[in-house]
Amino acid sequence: MSLSILHRVTGTGLATVGALGLVGWLMAAASGPEAYATFVGCATSPIGYLVMIGISWFFFQHLLSGLRHFVLDMGAGYELNTNKTWSLVIPVLSTLLTIALWSTIFMRHI
Repeated sequence: MSLSILHRVTGTGLATVGALGLVGWLMAAASGPEAYATFVGCATSPIGYLVMIGISWFFFQHLLSGLRHFVLDMGAGYELNTNKTWSLVIPVLSTLLTIALWSTIFMRHI
């Protein structure tokens, strides 16, 4: 049950923060080089990286939970042990995928 709630929260968070980020980026790009440089400076600040890492985790969590719901919609995975295992594995796997993504991003900038 908590994984289903988390699925809804991550979907809403992705839509809200993603839309705000996209609109902010477009406004900065349309406003000129100074505004765009300010936007890039905010995005590459420690808080900006924290937000992007959080969005990445939300994305992987929502993706894996959506795949779980897809499998459940096909009629599989309703066994208690299987369902409990997936509810424990998905947050861990999404965290590992986020770490792998950002490790790759940071290693390419070294």
